[in-house]
Amino acid sequence: MTIAESPDSAVPDRKKVRAFARSLFGIYTHGALAYMIDLGHRLGLFTAAAHGPATSPELATRAGLDERYVREWLGAMVTAEIMTYDRDAAAYTLPPEHAAALTGPGSKNMGPMAAMVTLLGRNLEGVEEAFRTGGGVPYDAFAPHFTGVMDELNRRPLDELLVEAWLPLAPGLTERLAAGARVADVGCGTGHALAVLGAAFPASTFVGYDLSSEAIGLARAEVADAGLANVSFEVADVSALAPQRPFDVVFAIDAVHDQAAPAEVLRGVHDALTPGGTFVMIDMAASSELSENVGNPFAPWIYSISTLHCMTVSLASGGAGLGAAWGEGLARRMLGEAGFGEVTAHPAPGQGLNLIYVTGRPE
Repeated sequence: MTIAESPDSAVPDRKKVRAFARSLFGIYTHGALAYMIDLGHRLGLFTAAAHGPATSPELATRAGLDERYVREWLGAMVTAEIMTYDRDAAAYTLPPEHAAALTGPGSKNMGPMAAMVTLLGRNLEGVEEAFRTGGGVPYDAFAPHFTGVMDELNRRPLDELLVEAWLPLAPGLTERLAAGARVADVGCGTGHALAVLGAAFPASTFVGYDLSSEAIGLARAEVADAGLANVSFEVADVSALAPQRPFDVVFAIDAVHDQAAPAEVLRGVHDALTPGGTFVMIDMAASSELSENVGNPFAPWIYSISTLHCMTVSLASGGAGLGAAWGEGLARRMLGEAGFGEVTAHPAPGQGLNLIYVTGRPE
């Protein structure tokens, strides 16, 4: 059989080609719209629009912005069906259902998520080079913006869900923290989780560890402003965790999968716990098997951000490169290999992207 006769070179179905081309253009359009949503969030346009219908000049005045730019942005919003337009009144409206997903201080505000798309695109050339030569893009290449983006993404759900919805998934944990426990957060970022916990459980003491001195500086400033003397932070590589005293509880919130040495981190957490101590790991809700992720609406996002950040920052330092889609099966296996006992995994209330793993060091 010649190459020309190969089944792989069969003439494609024209209808399927056109359908896929339309779908592909839709992907590109949505990518561009992510930038528009990011701008709307940064500039306060959605918040201004949520106050009611407005003409372009009125909305520009509300937001304190240049009208011509606002008008063009509104064109994108209307044609994307994010906002509506009344031609007779020349008025633009953000429907209340859309405002609920794009404004406000709560965890349902998805506006901050668009910044992840715009941020990760800045290092595309570095990721391209890593495809060709191996290695990766180091974490520092994403600084300082990545710290702020992650802080804004995580702050709202931590405020709303950590104490009331997530802690009760670990039996007895709330009571243990209320009575007084020694607690750590590995890969703590800007430390907001510990600020929330420190305020809620004054009898406990908390310490957060992160490689980023910038993030730790912000964490220290927040707890100082809040007067939380029971919370402290250290710049440290959590793969070499060796506290002077063991912890009763350790958290790892969206932190393990992008570590250079995740197996060492998990072993270090195990060894740093007291016998009977609790480990709570929050990570991406995915299967370790690709075929099982087909149809998961979050999977394209997880694999994409993994390629553009999570995996590449690990590989940049010669790490394991687990990636964000390492999945529940591998997570359970690695937890077992690190010495942890029984593992339960719960869908994270209010956060469909995450699973909450609860395990501990056996007595």
